[in-house]
Amino acid sequence: MADQIDTDDLQADTPLEGTVAVSVRNRIGTITLSRPDALNAFNAAQRASLYNSINDLQNDENVGAIIVTGAGRGFSAGADLREQGGSDKKPSERLLEEYAPFLTAIAECPKPVIGAINGIAAGIGGALTLACDIVVMARSSSIYLAFSAIGLVPDGGMTWHLQRQLGHRRAFEIMALGQRIEAATCLELGLANRVVDDEAVLPAAEGLARELLERAPLSLQYTKEALKAAAASTLQEAIGTEAALQDKAAASADHKEGRQAFLEKRKPVWKGC
Repeated sequence: MADQIDTDDLQADTPLEGTVAVSVRNRIGTITLSRPDALNAFNAAQRASLYNSINDLQNDENVGAIIVTGAGRGFSAGADLREQGGSDKKPSERLLEEYAPFLTAIAECPKPVIGAINGIAAGIGGALTLACDIVVMARSSSIYLAFSAIGLVPDGGMTWHLQRQLGHRRAFEIMALGQRIEAATCLELGLANRVVDDEAVLPAAEGLARELLERAPLSLQYTKEALKAAAASTLQEAIGTEAALQDKAAASADHKEGRQAFLEKRKPVWKGC
């Protein structure tokens, strides 16, 4: 399985507990990958904790937007190769049973998920970055695709994201050569929404979250659903999906409130129904 940068300086006895920290403040749920001594490389505990944390925040009525970031000097160094050396699981089993759940949970989460990328996002860390709805990158951060350097294949949905964003030729070049994509280039390629000074990455993500919280929750949810469906649809199918979702949105209390607030020139009070 995946990917990893050189982590010779990492501690071998990084504990399995406390691998993800979760906080909720002002309706923003923040998930922090918390294995800083291992550059937040994914072990079994962190994979499970991330999946559970996403589901918990998704079901928390006090949360309207979610941020995923990393503790310490990196977002994630990818998969913890040391752990995998002692496993009898096939790579496909680990991918489908332990990685796909949290990546899919982000894609299917009805709430917007913002990646606050604070440093290297290697391998599966890059896949996690691209799974987010909005990406804010620190100026010194990068996405690093090291698969070919260790004789592996890009995974975690990386081929799906990069093929659609960059086209075959550019995506193949980046993955085949195992390139490190610096934050500024990610912005140019459309892989990131914002690039900010390193110390501003989390505040910038929180600012975007606050802006999203001012929008109708159902509108954000249905927009995310429509975009996901459009990725595998014809134009006519996409129009049909939009029409069906528009019926649901138009029948909501939030649409009624939004329309009334517009006419009364006041700020709407959303209820998410």
